[in-house]
Amino acid sequence: MTRISEIGERGLIEDFRTFLRTGADVGPGDDAAVIDGDLVVTSDMVSFDRHMPAGMTFEQFGWYSAAVSFSDLAAMGAKPIGFLASLGLPGDLDAQMAYDIMSGIDQCAEFCDTFVVGGDTKPGPGIVAGTALGRMEGRKPMLRSGAKAGDLLAVTGPLGAPAAALLAMDHGLEAPDAMSCLCLPVPKVEEGIALASSGRVTACMDLSDSLGTALNTLCEASHVSIEVYPDFVPLGPDVERVAELTGTPTDDLVFGCGGEYELLFTVGREGLDALYGTDVEFTVIGKVAEGDRPYKVRPGRTEEVGYGTY
Repeated sequence: MTRISEIGERGLIEDFRTFLRTGADVGPGDDAAVIDGDLVVTSDMVSFDRHMPAGMTFEQFGWYSAAVSFSDLAAMGAKPIGFLASLGLPGDLDAQMAYDIMSGIDQCAEFCDTFVVGGDTKPGPGIVAGTALGRMEGRKPMLRSGAKAGDLLAVTGPLGAPAAALLAMDHGLEAPDAMSCLCLPVPKVEEGIALASSGRVTACMDLSDSLGTALNTLCEASHVSIEVYPDFVPLGPDVERVAELTGTPTDDLVFGCGGEYELLFTVGREGLDALYGTDVEFTVIGKVAEGDRPYKVRPGRTEEVGYGTY
């Protein structure tokens, strides 16, 4: 008997893909599925035990549970058109906590200019399974598989704050700004729409499973290598301070932890000026090369990038 714990989440999904039928234009294998050229659908599940650290309110947990799916729409360049929330909550949970969760979900949907359109409730251990719906509105979806050697690698914002928040809690340190990034991630919906509208992005995905995992995923999907320059990566609030106080390498916070909801994308050099003409803020942090895996490049030192651990 092979146990799921031995296969791992990524391995299990890859095994599913060997026998699943699909009628989608895109998916499974990208941030979301595209159906009939326009409808975009994605789902994600979060739980109290894995995704609700000490200090996170139930309202923030609700926001988080919606943000993870809206971020997948953003990575495709889709405009959100609805959200469904299925809650599996313990029977002894204070009903006000359930109301707070739904309030957080609704606030995130409002932020993304859409609505909660349905869902379900059942007794459960404390999980929210969310499904976000979107439309491409004539834009081509941004996939993980289009990066080419010579493209530049960019990210829409600073990284490392969620990891810094978790590490600070473990060491009894205060890191309020990092904690805010962890508990209230902002889906980059407008940025995703603008990037897709430019027609210049060759590949894109969100960083919910960590920068390290995203880099490996892009390499596998596009059959390329990526050279990322850690010194160019913008750092989120409290990252350097928490790293120094705990004796933790900054790279561990930037590359190894999930909970990030910035967009990582590639663009040809000839398309860079067009992106600078948009309202999207981004930082170039590397380049795409021939090969099959990602590397961190510093003066005199090159190191392979592993998958994230959270």
